[in-house]
Amino acid sequence: MAQLRQGYPEFVSRDAEIIVVGPENAPAFKSYWTAENLPYIGLPDPQKTVLRLYGQEVNLFKLGRMPAQVIIDKAGIARYVHYGHDMTDIPTNQEIISILDQLNQRDKTTEL
Repeated sequence: MAQLRQGYPEFVSRDAEIIVVGPENAPAFKSYWTAENLPYIGLPDPQKTVLRLYGQEVNLFKLGRMPAQVIIDKAGIARYVHYGHDMTDIPTNQEIISILDQLNQRDKTTEL
């Protein structure tokens, strides 16, 4: 999540918002968010309702939840999904920013 914190201004400049969903309860989530001074939204999901809706895998042999990144446009349509195969399988900020730039460019072209 430090990677997201470092790149947060780049995401915001592209009219994107980061929302991190995690299986922890609200007090644990708030404590972590405060301690780490995270600038983006954190959504506690202890019942894993949202995580299941987006198909995030849980693999007990690999120590829990596998990373998942989803880009959802303003109409609520998932435009990009990456499901990690292990805890290190996370796209870089630059990869996500490049996808956002492509989506924003496509949106501008369609508006004309």
